[in-house]
Amino acid sequence: MSDTVESVIVAIDGPSGTGKSSTSKAVAAALGLSYLDTGAQYRAITWWMISNGVDTQDPTAIATAAGKPVIVSGTDPAVPTITVDGEDASGPIRTQDVTSKVSAVSAVPEVRAKITELQRSIAAAAEKGIVVEGRDIGTTVLPDADLKIFLTASPESRAARRSGELKGSDVAATREALIKRDAADSSRKTSPLAKADDAVEVDTTDLTLQQVIECVVTLVEEKRAAR
Repeated sequence: MSDTVESVIVAIDGPSGTGKSSTSKAVAAALGLSYLDTGAQYRAITWWMISNGVDTQDPTAIATAAGKPVIVSGTDPAVPTITVDGEDASGPIRTQDVTSKVSAVSAVPEVRAKITELQRSIAAAAEKGIVVEGRDIGTTVLPDADLKIFLTASPESRAARRSGELKGSDVAATREALIKRDAADSSRKTSPLAKADDAVEVDTTDLTLQQVIECVVTLVEEKRAAR
């Protein structure tokens, strides 16, 4: 546990399309905490691999190159930033090409070791506390987090949300892509997507974003008060 009442480390895990990013940013902003999108870091290293001609189907090549890119994440929830070797990567990392390859790159142990170390250093440096969102935060990256939350939702609602974000994409195709990614992330040998034993599960299927935010803010405030 953190030493001060104000400082709190919140781990929010779950698959894509559960409202994880929107919720995490809003909760961090509401409570004056820093914010870290760990998925963006894996996307960033994937984008670097693609841009530098590394075969993203070759785990050995990925492992060899894993230590080369310099990834810097800004932690202001209002304007989260990410750069790779000094270049703004916030746009390029959201392309379909990166999305289709990020699971394969993320599964390589050397990549996870590098990014996990980066994530822990960022969390340790957050003086007022931080909301960290991802897939293995409560289980692997920050197992001693003050509060762990696991967001879930039905594949149908997740696909509808993600299709809305991607403007005009096919809902059925998006659903299949999400299920495929879930399978890849949940079955990888290193730090798979999983709910921590002590995490609070929140099903967002029938909740509005504002309801999810209020739920998580309440959980954080209750954790603070319990101290």
